[in-house]
Amino acid sequence: MTVMCSSAQEAIAQIKSGDRIWCHSMAATPYRMLEALAEFAVELEGVELLQLHLEHAEAVCHPHLEGHLRNRCYFVSHSTRKLVNEGKADYVPIFLSEIPKLFRSGRQPIDVALIQVSPPDLHGNCSLGVSVEATLAACNAAKTIIAQINPNMPRTHGDASIPLKSIDYAVDLESELPCVEAAVPSDVFVQIGRNVAELIRDGDCLQMGIGAIPDAVLMQLTGHQHLGIHTEMFSSGVLPLIESGVIDNSRKVIHQGKFVTGFVMGSKGLYNFVDDNAEVAFLDIEYVNNPAVIRKNPQVASINSAIQIDLTGQVCADSIGHKVYSGFGGQVDFVTGSQLSEGGRSIIALPSTAMSGKFSRIVPHLSEGAGVVTSRAQVDFVVTEYGVAYLHGLSLHERRERLIAISHPDFRDKLSNIDRS
Repeated sequence: MTVMCSSAQEAIAQIKSGDRIWCHSMAATPYRMLEALAEFAVELEGVELLQLHLEHAEAVCHPHLEGHLRNRCYFVSHSTRKLVNEGKADYVPIFLSEIPKLFRSGRQPIDVALIQVSPPDLHGNCSLGVSVEATLAACNAAKTIIAQINPNMPRTHGDASIPLKSIDYAVDLESELPCVEAAVPSDVFVQIGRNVAELIRDGDCLQMGIGAIPDAVLMQLTGHQHLGIHTEMFSSGVLPLIESGVIDNSRKVIHQGKFVTGFVMGSKGLYNFVDDNAEVAFLDIEYVNNPAVIRKNPQVASINSAIQIDLTGQVCADSIGHKVYSGFGGQVDFVTGSQLSEGGRSIIALPSTAMSGKFSRIVPHLSEGAGVVTSRAQVDFVVTEYGVAYLHGLSLHERRERLIAISHPDFRDKLSNIDRS
C-alpha cells in the first residue's frame, strides 16, 4: 500500500540514520527531494547517498552535512567532484554494467530507493521515465521506495514500468527535468566529427554519449543510411538523423527497429520524442551494457572520449592525475562489445590539446596518479582533429609513430624526442 505524503519533507522523514539511499540519476534526479533530504539529514547520522551523475544536487553536497550524509559515487559529477577529491565523498571505480549486480547480489545493500516517476496510468503503473540505468535494480533491492510523482516525467517503454503499489511513500510534486541544449561545436570538434564520421559505415549500430564530440559526429552523418542505436545513453543530437531517416535501426539483429538505451538527457524535444514512444526501449543497464548482448548486433561502432592517451595507447578517461573527474561509465563495456561484434570497431576521440593548447592530451606517459580506464590492448582507433590512428595489433613503436602523427604539431617534436630517448 502506497502512503501518499503531503510534502517532500513528509516523504523524506521516513529515512533513518545509517540508511543507504540510492538516488535516481541523470535527468531523472529528484532534486526537489534532495533539497528536502539535505534539510532533514542534519538530524541524522551516517546516511550514505549512492548515485551516478546527479543534476542540481548541490544541496546534498554542502559542507555542513559532513558526518550526517556522505555521497558514494559510481560516477562523479560537478556537484560531487570537490568532495571526492577532498576525501569527503567516495568514488567507486566500476563498469556501469556491473552496478546492478552489486545491488541484486546484496553486496551493496540498499535501504531506500529515492526515485522520480511519471503519474500512474489507468492500470496503476508509473514509469521511471528518462532514466532506467541502475535504478531498476535499486528498486528491486531496496527495503523502501520513496518516489516523487512528477507530471513532467515522460512515460517510457521497456523496463521503465513500476507499479504504484510497489512504492512505499510518494508525493505529487511538479518540477522541470534538467535540460541540456547542444552547443555550436568549435572548429576543432567539427574536424574531429568529420574524422570520426569517415570511420562510420552504412548500417552501423552506434554507441555514443553526450557532449561536444558526440554532437559533432552526429552532425557529420547526414549522408549515411540505416544507422542504429544501442547505447547506454543518447542525447538530442540524434533527433535530426531520426527525422531524416538516417537512423532507422533496420540493420540491427536484436531489437530491430528500436532504439535501445539506459537513459537519455538533452532538450525538451528529446523528452517529447521518448514520451510514450514504443520504438524506444529503456532497458536495465546490466543488459544494455553487457558485451555479450552488444556483440549480437553487427557493425557496432563505439565512440568514446578520453582525458589523456599515452604513446602506448592507454586511455585515461576518469581522472586528471590524482584528481577524480568522472567515472568508468560504459566505455569498457562498449569497447569490448564493439570489438566482439562482427565488423565492429571501437573509437576513442579527443581534442589534441587541453587548457587552450597549453598541454598535449597525447602524452609519453599518463600523469602521475591517472587511472587507466581502457587498456592499450583494447583500442582500435584514436581520433583527434589531426587525423586517425589505428592501433589494434600494432607494436609499441608503431603505436607511438601513429599517435605522434595525430598529436598537435606544437608537441610533435617533443613527443618524438622523448620517444627516441
